[in-house]
Amino acid sequence: MGQILTDKGSKYAVSGCVAKDRASVDAALKQLKRDKSYGKATHNTWAVLLPEAGPLKGDDGEAGAGMVIIRMLEREELYDHLIVVTRWYGGKHLGGDRFRHVQTCVLAYLDSLVKG
Repeated sequence: MGQILTDKGSKYAVSGCVAKDRASVDAALKQLKRDKSYGKATHNTWAVLLPEAGPLKGDDGEAGAGMVIIRMLEREELYDHLIVVTRWYGGKHLGGDRFRHVQTCVLAYLDSLVKG
């Protein structure tokens, strides 16, 4: 989807895809990071609900952000779908706003699935 929002210099983007197992999650993350911009991002936080393995997440240094994505996936009952929220740090701490921004990105992505 690309960039969703900017706050105090930090930029956020969201992306995602179907992922049926851990191997497909790893492959999707590797593919995303092949794009130099995403590979150099400060955080690529992700989560997925897999029926066989349960919820999986990666905070990538953004403590607690993966759980925010998991909760939103659970609310939507969206399984086998990886969502990645990328943040490029802008030099100023965002505090709790960073969780709100993760939610905004995930909502934009979920909305694109409904409209898509």
